[in-house]
Amino acid sequence: MAGTTAPIIFILEPFGGSLRRHNASLPSLFWDDAAVTRGDGIFETLLVRRGRVCNEERHARRFEASARELGLPAPDLDYWRGATREALAAWVAERGEDAEGKCVWTYTHGRASTGYPSAWLTITEIGPEQREQREHGVRVLTLPRGFTVDEQAREWMATGAKTLNYAAAMSALRYARARGCDDVIYTHGAGEQARVLEGVTSTVIAVKKNGKMRTPTPGGTVLHGTTQAALFDAAQAAGWRCKAKDLTVADLLAAESVWLVSSVRLAARVTSLNGEKLPAPANEAEIRELIEKAVAGINPPRG
Repeated sequence: MAGTTAPIIFILEPFGGSLRRHNASLPSLFWDDAAVTRGDGIFETLLVRRGRVCNEERHARRFEASARELGLPAPDLDYWRGATREALAAWVAERGEDAEGKCVWTYTHGRASTGYPSAWLTITEIGPEQREQREHGVRVLTLPRGFTVDEQAREWMATGAKTLNYAAAMSALRYARARGCDDVIYTHGAGEQARVLEGVTSTVIAVKKNGKMRTPTPGGTVLHGTTQAALFDAAQAAGWRCKAKDLTVADLLAAESVWLVSSVRLAARVTSLNGEKLPAPANEAEIRELIEKAVAGINPPRG
């Protein structure tokens, strides 16, 4: 139906096979699915623009790596791509090619009673809050993550996977919002010398003088960012010097600007950090243009 606000939902067979569109008014998960009982699964969120998903190959690679870390059967990425094309066709038919949305791939360990994984994808509208933060930025609170992961623990903790277990993240956001902030940057330690990790649902970018961009070194508890990688490719092509390296809160306060980048919100400029106002940089328009180029750019080659 033209103009409907109902999401596009497709149920997938994890080992390939048929797809079926699901009625959004009806339930689809069983009571014993690991997504519900344990948050035991993975997901990827992709931006939908002009009838296509953006940055698909980077998302697909991370999805595959996340499945491997959680011990899920390797996803057939061509099957997921095909399902996405079918969902996109339905989205465009019902909303039009100019409708922006978010596509989420979800893959879980499935029902305890069957042992078979569950899989589905959705395309939904982007919320007004995300659009607002794109345009006007976010007030950010830094919070110590509260745990560290040594080399031995990394072998089993799946810290590099994008998992469904977001209870702690949502708690951090509630804490920040109760204190007049919009978002959180996790740190290791407290104070201005604390090491910056990542946003709750985003990657941190510091824009420094002399055409430099920096992001915290990924790995351990810092997830590799798909949007950050695309941005760095676009920025380097435009002459910026981009590097992943350890950053402190003091580095963020001294930067020309600080951004939280993610797949759907894209780039939200940090307008205040722990109550300290961060002024808009003179090159804000240039940075936003780079983000747009990164999103519209050609996917990296497969393999």
